Amino acid sequence: MSQRGLFITLEGGEGAGKSTAMAFIMRRLQEANVDLVCTREPGGTQLGEQLRETLLAPSDTEIDPTAELLMMFAARAQHLAECILPALQRGKWVLCDRFTDATYAYQGAGRQMGDEPVAVLEELVQGELRPDVTLLLDVPADVGIARARGRGALDRFELEDHAFFERVRQSYLARAKRSSGRYQIIDASAPLPDVEQALQALVNDLIACPPLVEV
Repeated sequence: MSQRGLFITLEGGEGAGKSTAMAFIMRRLQEANVDLVCTREPGGTQLGEQLRETLLAPSDTEIDPTAELLMMFAARAQHLAECILPALQRGKWVLCDRFTDATYAYQGAGRQMGDEPVAVLEELVQGELRPDVTLLLDVPADVGIARARGRGALDRFELEDHAFFERVRQSYLARAKRSSGRYQIIDASAPLPDVEQALQALVNDLIACPPLVEV
């Protein structure tokens, strides 16, 4: 079997600092001459970005949770077909801001839909593909909300209440606890230099000894 590229995802609730962490990891991997594709969800393709705009824009029209879930996976299906899978098959590393763990956290737990509908769509859209490494930036819900609301205009998810974000956080932590080593948890409530030090250590480990993955 041929070896494919490494699939790394970055996860966390609102205000966890994912954008800053994403830029830091990207720079470090590029400095190490890793052949890298950076992308995000929902998004990463023209269709995905259109759906992202619909999903994130505040609106007086409430989006049904099932419709929201289906849009997430519609964007993901296009993302996989157009961007992620071709890159992995060419041996590139893919660094993705959010993936299906976010759907379990936000739609499964946050919207209280449960894991089952997410798992059914995960199998349909992804088959056996799962991230090889997931970096979870963990921050208490109240801290994350305060950070997000201090940045200015809020998107549709950032307008949710504390209980929603607490369910999201607990879902992430529960999934990390059940995983077989795929998750690496970073304390995102720590000062930025400490967060970057932890990220640098993880990046160094990935470069020195990347997990063996096969097509």
